[in-house]
Amino acid sequence: MSNNPEDPQAPVAASGSAVEAATDGPTVETGTELSTVHTDGWGPDGAGVPTDSVGHARNTPEHTQPYRELGLKDDEYARIREILDRRPTEAELAMYSVMWSEHCSYKSSKVHLKYFGETTTPEMRAKMLAGIGENAGVVDIGDGWAVTFKLESHNHPSYVEPHEGAATGVGGIVRDIMAMGARPVAVADPLRFGPADAPDTARVLPGVVGGIGGYGNCLGLPNIGGEVVFDETYASNPLVNAMCVGVLKSDDLHLAHASGTGNKLVLFGARTGLDGIGGVSVLASETFSGDESGAGRTKLPSVQVGDPFTEKVLIECCLELYRSGLVVGIQDLGGAGLSCATSELASAGDGGMRVDLDEVPLRAPGMTPAEILSSESQERMCAVVQPSDVDAFMQVCEKWDITATVIGEVTDGDNLEVYAGGELVVDVPPRTVAHEGPVYERPVARPAEQDLIAEDNPNTLPRPGTPDELRDTVLRMAASPNLASRDWVTGQYDRYVRGNTVLAQPADGGVLRVDEDSGRGIAVATDCNARYTRLDPYRGAQLALAEAYRNVAVTGATPLAVTNCLNFGSPEDPGVMWQFQQAVRGLADGCVELGIPVTGGNVSFYNQTGVKSILPTPVVGMLGTIDDVTRRIPTGIGEEDGETLLLLGDTREEFGGSEWAKVTHDHLGGTPPEVDLAREKLLAEVLRAGSRDGMVSAAHDLSEGGLAQALVETALIGETGARVVLPEGADPFVWLFSESAGRALVAVPRSEELRFTEMCSARELPCTKIGVVDTESRSLEIQDVAAIALTELREAWEGTLPQLFG
Repeated sequence: MSNNPEDPQAPVAASGSAVEAATDGPTVETGTELSTVHTDGWGPDGAGVPTDSVGHARNTPEHTQPYRELGLKDDEYARIREILDRRPTEAELAMYSVMWSEHCSYKSSKVHLKYFGETTTPEMRAKMLAGIGENAGVVDIGDGWAVTFKLESHNHPSYVEPHEGAATGVGGIVRDIMAMGARPVAVADPLRFGPADAPDTARVLPGVVGGIGGYGNCLGLPNIGGEVVFDETYASNPLVNAMCVGVLKSDDLHLAHASGTGNKLVLFGARTGLDGIGGVSVLASETFSGDESGAGRTKLPSVQVGDPFTEKVLIECCLELYRSGLVVGIQDLGGAGLSCATSELASAGDGGMRVDLDEVPLRAPGMTPAEILSSESQERMCAVVQPSDVDAFMQVCEKWDITATVIGEVTDGDNLEVYAGGELVVDVPPRTVAHEGPVYERPVARPAEQDLIAEDNPNTLPRPGTPDELRDTVLRMAASPNLASRDWVTGQYDRYVRGNTVLAQPADGGVLRVDEDSGRGIAVATDCNARYTRLDPYRGAQLALAEAYRNVAVTGATPLAVTNCLNFGSPEDPGVMWQFQQAVRGLADGCVELGIPVTGGNVSFYNQTGVKSILPTPVVGMLGTIDDVTRRIPTGIGEEDGETLLLLGDTREEFGGSEWAKVTHDHLGGTPPEVDLAREKLLAEVLRAGSRDGMVSAAHDLSEGGLAQALVETALIGETGARVVLPEGADPFVWLFSESAGRALVAVPRSEELRFTEMCSARELPCTKIGVVDTESRSLEIQDVAAIALTELREAWEGTLPQLFG
């Protein structure tokens, strides 16, 4: 579905809860959310004739309807009746309930997300071919090429059923990219789980990883980036965010609109079933109650079931349809299914639409109109096709063995009309369903405990002082769940399929070749330190932006544009809304300073169990471009013995929200590191020049774990030792474990050291020589601190996740 974070014409409803009933328990019943609450629908004789037509609804105004069970508030239901000037039919009620859910309508976030549009400058907007409001953002990268990318959540479904929830999260984001006219070329997955040693993490994480790997690998899409983070606040509410990147020629862009009276609406792909009814659209709009007893489990909507092989063929079918010029408009069927696809296509078009549900291919008998419209069965697309092109469209689908059916047409009217059994069961203004849902201005209040957290300064915590203590801390940090190698996870993903991957995990950013002739490529990274955001949402969001920007820059690429996935607790909590407001403003203001646009994204609310909210987690996805992928900068050192190790940037005593404080003291307090986006831009310019002119042979950003962790990783990735000498008079603890932003560790050939350091000096970028690469050594030697064999470091770094998850 598309992202609709802003609509200035949308009326404002009274503030209040978007959902009355909470979702209970960790398991799922199939197809119960909508199929058990209808009071009218198919006739009792099973003949397939709907008894709740529009005419019947008009003649039975006092008929009781289960709108609360479907998540609608009293005032929302009253507004629907006002819009229609009658009560809704069962099918209309289903459409409004899923489309006005938090997940689909952005009703609690619209008032804040408008700030992205208000702050986007003409220069930033000029880079975009499509932006906020479309299925995915699209940016021009030159030479006739464009890139589309999007980041979205599938959090609650992945807790209920980890494998299918995560797999269909990948499938859904891939179809968003397909709907822009692009070929999907890569995916990335930022993940958050509860404590690494918690029993439920052992249930959820392997299923999520298996679902992501299984679906993406079958599609033949390399997984080139992402994160895996553990924190107790994600227990019972993991975050499974999925990013997809696609490439297309700039002239091949397609948008979701139904224009041209008489044009046909073609549904193609998988058949429609009971799986996924009310799935992500309902699950993502509720808070888990924390009740593990099983009470109320029958309320749970079913989690979608994916078939990657069908989606793989659907990708190729779509691309041939685009090449053949057979598509006027197109929309994927994700959250809210046909309710979303038909209402959004009609709303964005220039007329109305008529749909006949009798023509929808089903895989479950006796489905009601409400169920057909709300099913979130996967691997489906809707296309608007000129009548003269329908036969050719069908021939392409037949070639790829894709089921395709004309289910409706564009009309010259104003409404979306849906028929079933010859009866009119839906007659609604499409904008009221798709784009004019309720908008809440929820209370916003800075939490009282925010000052107490800031005053809890980690600089007062006991620190390691002796060489032995520092050595033990380096190893302990390297083995901690949030810093340990992710190879147990990423090894289950195919990172190099299709042969265009240039950099992938464990590199800081993924790099992919787009054009084999010119060598033009793209770089992507996803980042967020939610501990920082908890301490200061505004600065924390900017630090997430800065790290994503830096992780693209250390590959030698130029950061170009941003997508995001904003994961927060309940919007009914004024403190959560304050976190959200501050994070949005921090991200938007930071993008203005960096001169890069936010092209779109996703909001995921209700990420909490009972009253326990997750850490505010605004994940930033960054896209960059690189003119020649052969100039990319790897992460691991070791290309040449004796290369100089340089630390770029300033190191300060900054430990608020740090991994050192978490690992050694289980502490979260103080203030996060300072953020200097002008310095981040300067650092990126220096790295880009170093890449272009062959002055840098390796680069690694400094973030969680500080310099010590960067040294461990760059040595182990490069399988090469190093000798490190900290500046005279420096505090080893601060220099090794501080998480000051705006820093990078680079390796520079001896022949280029003078030229590189002079460039840094001329640009006023701090540059400190801290050591040399030693290809003969099998250890990381930090003078006056420790000498640690690479075998011991590797055992610490690589052993944690396999020990936890088998």
